[in-house]
Amino acid sequence: MNDELQRTNPYLNGGAGATSLDTRNRVLRNTYWLLALSMIPTVAGAWLGIELNFAQVMARSPGMALLVFMGGAIGLIFAIQRFRNSSIGVGLLLVFTFFMGLMLSRLLAYVLGFSNGVTLITLAFGGTAAIFLTMATIATVSKRDFTGLGKWLMVGVVVLIVASLANFFFQIPALFLTISSLAIVIFSAFMLYDVQRVVNGGETNYISATLAIYLDLYNVFQNLLMILGIFGGNRD
Repeated sequence: MNDELQRTNPYLNGGAGATSLDTRNRVLRNTYWLLALSMIPTVAGAWLGIELNFAQVMARSPGMALLVFMGGAIGLIFAIQRFRNSSIGVGLLLVFTFFMGLMLSRLLAYVLGFSNGVTLITLAFGGTAAIFLTMATIATVSKRDFTGLGKWLMVGVVVLIVASLANFFFQIPALFLTISSLAIVIFSAFMLYDVQRVVNGGETNYISATLAIYLDLYNVFQNLLMILGIFGGNRD
């Protein structure tokens, strides 16, 4: 796979036409393979977090848990991008997905506390998969250029971050639901944007592409599961 790592971003060097169709297909294929592989450490991290009751540890100090999450996630993302042109980047990506699975274990443990918890998780997984399949198909077959969405989606992410930090302190249920709903819409659109960048040659590094799409999937699944837990959770 290393020989297929790309050296430059075509958007900085003359546009999507800078890469051949064969290269774009290889990047897309490697992205999907690495994305599938990244699910293994994610599940492993989530399972370990549940087994070690990681949720209770984070609940003791929510502020510290948030700092650990932000610091760990941002640090690993920067490291992945730093080594995206070598096999080290693949290893760091798998470490990152394990870490994200570990962080997800708190939500999973909460949902599994419902009598229908397994069903809710299955529904969230199925819903996320359906959204991804739909967006990936549109990105692949559509003649429309969705690259213009990028700047607007980034503005949406900034708004989500600010609103989430505010709600961390105020704990307003209505705002929480609004944030989760908007996150699903924004990161679903990001799937469309990120996949089409690969299809059109805008992203020529499959490690960076996998990282972007993984974060889209993670955020959609997490927020969809939270909404399902709120409205469909059964304590009986």
